[in-house]
Amino acid sequence: MRKVFGCLVTLILVISVLVGCGSSSKNKSAGGEEKVEINFFHRWPNEPRKSFYDQKIKEFMEKNPNVKINVDSVLNDSYKEKIRVLVSNDNLPDIFSSWSNSFAENLVSSDRIMPLNDIINEDKDWSSKIIQSQFAGFTFDDITYGIPFTVDGKAFFYNKKIFKDNGIEVPKTYDELIDVLKKLQEAGYKEPLVEGLTNTWAISHYLGTIFQRIVEPEVLAQDYSLEKGEFTDPGYIKGLEVFQELTSYMGNVSTAIDHEAARNMFANGEVPILYMQFAEIKLVQEIGDVEIGFFDFPAFADGKGDQTALTGAPEGWMLSKNAPQEAIEFLKFLTSEETAFDFTKADGQLNAIEGAVTADNVNETSLEAYDLILNATSTAPWFDNAVDINIADVFMRGGQDLATGQTTAEQILKEAQKEAANLK
Repeated sequence: MRKVFGCLVTLILVISVLVGCGSSSKNKSAGGEEKVEINFFHRWPNEPRKSFYDQKIKEFMEKNPNVKINVDSVLNDSYKEKIRVLVSNDNLPDIFSSWSNSFAENLVSSDRIMPLNDIINEDKDWSSKIIQSQFAGFTFDDITYGIPFTVDGKAFFYNKKIFKDNGIEVPKTYDELIDVLKKLQEAGYKEPLVEGLTNTWAISHYLGTIFQRIVEPEVLAQDYSLEKGEFTDPGYIKGLEVFQELTSYMGNVSTAIDHEAARNMFANGEVPILYMQFAEIKLVQEIGDVEIGFFDFPAFADGKGDQTALTGAPEGWMLSKNAPQEAIEFLKFLTSEETAFDFTKADGQLNAIEGAVTADNVNETSLEAYDLILNATSTAPWFDNAVDINIADVFMRGGQDLATGQTTAEQILKEAQKEAANLK
């Protein structure tokens, strides 16, 4: 189990928010009824999720008048930083959102997260509705510490009309993908594939999938371990070169924009292909009327990994070890079939609750994506959550420099090896 992030305790900038995220409190009301305060922390201060969770908090408090829920939210990178500081200071909120896999595992290693096995087993009416396969990313040494809520996957979205008009078939291998990109350029699409390369997380999604396809699973597992990582396998060089080759079809525009801008270009029919999360389907459809198709990251002929794995992982909710019973009930409320249905209808992202994704709250495109997620042969976690953040940063920054020709795959891997040695 990984050691918790001692150096981040020095991030004094977050101290001002620790009071709002601390443990719950209980007080007597004027009528003698015990009042319980729950601190709730999530990473969606933007719409539509902010309003969704504000409304759900209101609903829960109306049903439970003895409960007051204090909510705090910050965006992704700040959230990662802040939650790590909070766990280091034993000041976790009662209930909070978490990525799965190594991100969750690192939090669990603090011994400040509530084990949920008993809660899951004691309320089967609730827990049996949760898709069982999605628990894996929150389960360590047979103990479950998180309840999965959202599910997602990463695939190439393509414009069906552009493909049809140009007689292009969906690629099944990486070599076929390169042929498709060349044909699209010949058809007049200067940048047939785009990405917002100013967002380093978008780069990590590419690299994580490519490494998963190319590198032996045993080697990958060892390197993703903080204690054993070496990053000496030549497959990483090949993977970085693959990414560099793909960026050559993205043009200079991709080095100057973020992922949202790239998504808008796809939604407006300006580019034929974009690597996106299924959670973005609704966002694309709200912008334009592109008929969307999907294809998984194509297979490599000499790849040593699972060539049909789907990159993507659930996110969910965790409880601090000392959270009150009322926080447990709020967790169940947030992951109920009714809340999950409302969430997907409002936000568009798919969820891990059986019966809560239907033709009544998503369209055929999202149902197709949901089927791909549930039937994937295996799943691969997001790279920036699968490895230590310092390692991820080397590859993500290196990916930006590869796209602009300022570094080489060999230089990036050498830096990653050095960082891995420093972390042991």
